Amino acid sequence: MGFDGFCSPDSSDPFWDWNRTWNTSNPDLTPCFQNTVLVWVPCIYLWICVPVYLIYLRSHNNGYICMSHLNKAKTAVGFLLWMVCWSDVFYSLWERSHGGSVPAPVLLISPTVLGLTMLLAAIVTQYERMKGVQSSGVMLVFWLLALLCASVSFRSKILQALQQPLTVSVWRYTTFYLYYALLLVALVLSCLTDQPPLFSQMVKDPNPCPEPGASFLSRITFWWITRMMVTGYKRPLEEKDLWTLNPEDRSHSVVPRLVECWNTETEHQTVFSPKRAPRGEDKDGNPVEESEILLMKNSKKTKEASLLWALCLTFGPYFLISCLYKIIQDILMFVGPEILRLLIRFINDSSAPSWQGFFYTALLFLCTCVQSLILQQYFHVCFISGMRLRTAVIGAVYRKALVITSAARRTSTVGEIVNLMSVDAQRFMDLITYINMIWSAPLQVVLALYFLWQNLGPSVLAGVAVMVLMVPVNAVIAMKTKAYQVAQMKSKDNRIKLMNEMLNGIKVLKLYAWELAFKDKVSAIRESELKVLKKTAYLGAISTFTWVCAPFLVALSTFTVYVLIDERNVLDAQKAFVSLALFNILRFPLNMLPMVISSMVQASVSLKRLRVFLSHEELQEDSVDHRAAGCESAVRPHLHPHPPSQLNVCIPEGFLVAVVGHVGSGKSSLLSALLGEMDKMEGSVTVKGSVAYVPQQAWIQNSSLKDNIVFGQERREAWYQQVVEACALQPDLEILPAGDETEIGEKGVNLSGGQKQRVSLARAVYCDRAVYLLDDPLSAVDAHVGKHIFDKVVGPQGLLKDKTRVLVTHGLSYLPQVHLILVMVEGEITEAGSYQQLMATDGAFAEFLRTYATVDQGDGNGGRPAESTPKTVPKEAENGSVASLVGVSSVSTADKEQSKKPKNPDVGKLTEADKASTGQVKLSVFCSYLKAVGVVLSSISLLLFFAHHLLSLFSNYWLSKWTDDPVVNGTQPDREMRLSVYGALGVSQGVAVFGYSLSMSIGGILASRFLHQSMLYNVLRSPMSFFERTPSGNLVNRFAKEMDTIDSMIPLILKMFLGSMFNVLGACVIILIATPLVAIIIPVFGLLYFFVQRFYVASSRQLKRLESVSRSPIYTHFSETLLGTSVIRAFGEQERFIQESDRRVDHNQKAYYPSIVANRWLAIRLEFVGNCIVSFAALFAVIARESLSPGIMGLSISYALQLTASLTWLVRMSSDVETNIVAVERVKEYSDTEKEAEWKHEPSTLNPGWPTVGHIEFKNFGLRYRDDLDLAIRDISLSISGGEKVGIVGRTGAGKSSLTLGLFRIIEAAEGQIFIDGVNIAELGLHELRSRVTIIPQDPVLFSGSLRMNLDPFDSYSDEEVWRALELSHLKTFVSGLPDKLGHECSEGGENLSVGQRQLLCLARALLRKTKILVLDEATAAVDMETDNLIQSTIRSQFEDCTVLTIAHRLNTIMDYTRVLVLERGRMAEFDSPSSLLTHRGAFYHMAKDAGLV
Repeated sequence: MGFDGFCSPDSSDPFWDWNRTWNTSNPDLTPCFQNTVLVWVPCIYLWICVPVYLIYLRSHNNGYICMSHLNKAKTAVGFLLWMVCWSDVFYSLWERSHGGSVPAPVLLISPTVLGLTMLLAAIVTQYERMKGVQSSGVMLVFWLLALLCASVSFRSKILQALQQPLTVSVWRYTTFYLYYALLLVALVLSCLTDQPPLFSQMVKDPNPCPEPGASFLSRITFWWITRMMVTGYKRPLEEKDLWTLNPEDRSHSVVPRLVECWNTETEHQTVFSPKRAPRGEDKDGNPVEESEILLMKNSKKTKEASLLWALCLTFGPYFLISCLYKIIQDILMFVGPEILRLLIRFINDSSAPSWQGFFYTALLFLCTCVQSLILQQYFHVCFISGMRLRTAVIGAVYRKALVITSAARRTSTVGEIVNLMSVDAQRFMDLITYINMIWSAPLQVVLALYFLWQNLGPSVLAGVAVMVLMVPVNAVIAMKTKAYQVAQMKSKDNRIKLMNEMLNGIKVLKLYAWELAFKDKVSAIRESELKVLKKTAYLGAISTFTWVCAPFLVALSTFTVYVLIDERNVLDAQKAFVSLALFNILRFPLNMLPMVISSMVQASVSLKRLRVFLSHEELQEDSVDHRAAGCESAVRPHLHPHPPSQLNVCIPEGFLVAVVGHVGSGKSSLLSALLGEMDKMEGSVTVKGSVAYVPQQAWIQNSSLKDNIVFGQERREAWYQQVVEACALQPDLEILPAGDETEIGEKGVNLSGGQKQRVSLARAVYCDRAVYLLDDPLSAVDAHVGKHIFDKVVGPQGLLKDKTRVLVTHGLSYLPQVHLILVMVEGEITEAGSYQQLMATDGAFAEFLRTYATVDQGDGNGGRPAESTPKTVPKEAENGSVASLVGVSSVSTADKEQSKKPKNPDVGKLTEADKASTGQVKLSVFCSYLKAVGVVLSSISLLLFFAHHLLSLFSNYWLSKWTDDPVVNGTQPDREMRLSVYGALGVSQGVAVFGYSLSMSIGGILASRFLHQSMLYNVLRSPMSFFERTPSGNLVNRFAKEMDTIDSMIPLILKMFLGSMFNVLGACVIILIATPLVAIIIPVFGLLYFFVQRFYVASSRQLKRLESVSRSPIYTHFSETLLGTSVIRAFGEQERFIQESDRRVDHNQKAYYPSIVANRWLAIRLEFVGNCIVSFAALFAVIARESLSPGIMGLSISYALQLTASLTWLVRMSSDVETNIVAVERVKEYSDTEKEAEWKHEPSTLNPGWPTVGHIEFKNFGLRYRDDLDLAIRDISLSISGGEKVGIVGRTGAGKSSLTLGLFRIIEAAEGQIFIDGVNIAELGLHELRSRVTIIPQDPVLFSGSLRMNLDPFDSYSDEEVWRALELSHLKTFVSGLPDKLGHECSEGGENLSVGQRQLLCLARALLRKTKILVLDEATAAVDMETDNLIQSTIRSQFEDCTVLTIAHRLNTIMDYTRVLVLERGRMAEFDSPSSLLTHRGAFYHMAKDAGLV
């Protein structure tokens, strides 16, 4: 009896006494128990926690907090408590020495322990302050524990004082009450939060996240977000309301960690794999396909770098906390059924004192609340990990994209790489929340089975058998689903890739009237995608069926076996409902497992895609040596059929070198080699100093013109002006609506070809580097502009005269002024020397010159065509479009005055950012979705749903009636009847489930087919102006992300929403039947619940919108970067672009973070409401225990236990329905935008051969780009007879292109008409018009697909005709040399053909269509002289009897035309034959003189 002796010398005070504590109407604990256990529990807690906590604090230092009143108070209370405890110890010692009685050892030991603990608490408080902890959870829990334990003693001390006043020790009572009061103070103090540490982020930040400074209580209940929720409830949230991200969630701290782990992984891997194999070639020396190389490499069994391991190392440690939470929560889950068991026992036992019922109720409430708090913390950790993971993946993909080789870059299209960022990163994020279920689900199952065994014995095995059978079924379904998933992803990739190209080449589609052919291509891909979706839907229905019915089947089989095994087994309420509650717990892990498995399967697919991308070859860092000057090298790039072979050349510093040669002779490849973009086979490349690069096709960013030129360098105003002047951009700036603040659209849509080139050149000049690599920058500019640029920038007197310049050019007139000319033929440098030397040697170069010198007549641009037209039609002046829009050519004095006034930058806005719509999602959106599904299907689904839930309620009610059956001679008489009805109800439930699951999935597919078709049609029907305003990122986002939501998310979410709604209603009904008293509180909680939900949805919806709006810019920026990687690398700007990408990702996460916290905020509040309902149901059951049957009571509480989960789920789902239905809203958005005229008129009035003559007549024709602008061209009246060849000339922006756009009705006429062969074109359908007139556009646009598809997408010509067209366009030898001939696959945008070859393909398209009217829009900008001659002669011979309109810059090409139209400021200046115009000495004569033709 040692312990009792420890408490009192005479063992009169036992440690535990059942009669005193349990079997009594007024319970109390023994003094011994109070003095030992209740005192020691808080002490033990603190001493165990402190060592771990101190280690944690050492590693997480947040700065130093100055002493504040709060801190002084906390420390003071700690010391006072210490003193109170010690006074007790001294009192016991004093008693010993003075009094006769010896105090029990416990009275010495307990206060001593307590005193030391209080001292420790005071020390910890100070240490926390030094480490910057503003509010401590460890200490709060300690004070709470201490107070709870003391409260028990407090009650019994008062009872003792009232009942036995003589036994009271005054001193001990006084110290105890003091101690109790101080504990209260300490608890209150620990709920408050201290000031932020010195030098913390919070001080500097304008809008910091309140989380780090929130108190512990505020953090576990997520109270700190309430301020934002209130704001969001009062008015829609905006950007400025969002907090800055916490430093540990930002890209700059997350991404480097992952990159570092991945790099160490890949280093381990390279130990195994051999040095990078040289790019293989097969026997004939042709490059081997990339895929084959991968196969060759994989055959050497190397251990692959594991991306998964890298991710675990990066995010594992933080994520492990969630596992701890999960274990605690799993164990707490089983407390509910246990308490239910005790409650039913209590109701059955009428002799039990009633306080036990209230005690169980309180315990139930406490446990459910703790469970809620822990569960939400768990989710919070998971979601934060998911968010960081997404940030890291996006960052890693972006960084990798900047360094992969061009060959690797070609293996995946822009669309696929963007998908890695959007879809795959998202997959990981979704998985992380569930991944713990992999171990937690089996744990829950094992625990549930253990409790069931205790309850029902071996008959549980029947239930287990059913479950075990379900697992393989689900596994098979998951595997199948995975296969379909992969197939669907593939179709989706293809569809997005095609959409991307269509949107990039939309102008060409419109000019050629090809929209329908491409619409059919997209629809075909979409159909195959839907086929797969349909199969997935069938599988989904089966799996829903299995998992909704599983718990029921388990219960049925268990009960059947239990009842039939033995006559004596009686199914009473306790057994039935505790088992049901446990089966309900079982339902969750069993449902989740298949979901988690399929989620993991999807994530593994994504993981593989990411790993492949991150393991791509990177550019050789050492391929270019930046030390010495010159370059003696051997470079073997794989770009053209003729890669530059052995090249040996040395370029002295400060030289101007021209590289000349035919199309495809490897000129651009030489520059790529100098930039290190090629795979170097042998030799060395050295470049001294920094490099600037101007690519052949200008790369323009979507930002202001100024940003495009400055390109991240610091602003130097005077130099900037000089550069703009030299690059001939001054006149353009005066025309642009907001000057250099004008926003340039994606890929520079609102600049003409020449303007883009000049901006690109200005960027290079502004950056002021040592070496300039210029890839034909003068190709797209006017003759006089070209001359100006050469003289002012590139030439011997230009801004760059002291730099080393390598200029690829076709302009012969500049050659005499260069230091060195390199002549390239088939990748070899055949001749090199100065102009005089090469003329003297009289080789191929001299021959070449003699042939063309006659043509070139010193035309300032070496007979290069030049720039004028805005390439695309800016429909808005604000578009910052070009001169032509406003119709200015030479800036008059009045204009000059105006250009001095400051311009309004807003005028220069072009693209419209995705706007976040605000307010509630309109009912019309839901209606339109239901319409798309079909009314009949929708009603059927609802009916089946209703039937299922009704049956389920009834079957459980039946069970409760069964358990209340009287027991006769130890058995229940009607059990066979009860059992068979119970089974029948279950089977009919299953049928209903299967039905609604199927009908909803099929409905969803019908809806997504309809919505996609209508969106595609509407987008294609939009006019050109729409595409200039809308960034392609937005459109692609609609077709990818939003369509994906409609395909897979919405049907699923609607199913879950309806399910949880019926669950909640059912539970309420049952609780009301059992305990009608609950009717008082259900409405109150219902209102509270509704208010919380509305309050939350207001903010949540808006946050979701802000998040999705800020998502597009990440992808827009990324696809822009992918197009310009070579430029970014050449300028060495990678770091700046990485930072910009990081900034955009953080900006996106800034909206995502509050939305996940808002979810937790909501869940905690709702679970609290749910927990209250459960407790009240239990409480009223306890109060009314005389009138209640155990069966009904069990039914009511087992339903109430489910209620919390269903409530939370319902709100989650209802907000998910709202946020996801936004996708429908955004997809429907484009059905309301403006549309073009009809494509075809039915029936067609045209005769099939129209136009037969090709006679064109303009009558007072004028057009404007937008209603509020002036006319861009006006009063054009002229008549062109069939077969005439007419040149159209004029300065930049005179309206030359506008005229052709009017002819194709890309822009509708504002006044006047155009007649072709006497038919007014405004009365025709657009396709009827555009398919009968042919244009060779300024930019050669190709689509990925076969060559044949690019020439003839409708398959309306025979192969002979196609070959004939290729022969006439001088491509026959090239095409017949390709392995697949006409089936040759063009890559995205035709990247695997040179620009010249693309231009020739466009000519072949025109030859195929062979219409009576041909329009040439500076079609020969990218070809050398020789090819140009070929084109001109082909046009002359093949289109001899056609009307040809040519927009010309090279006047010599139109000197032999019948007539020339000169435009000035949008009006007709002159119109006559070239010879008579020259004699008039008007505008045309001056142009000819500038070009040196007179």
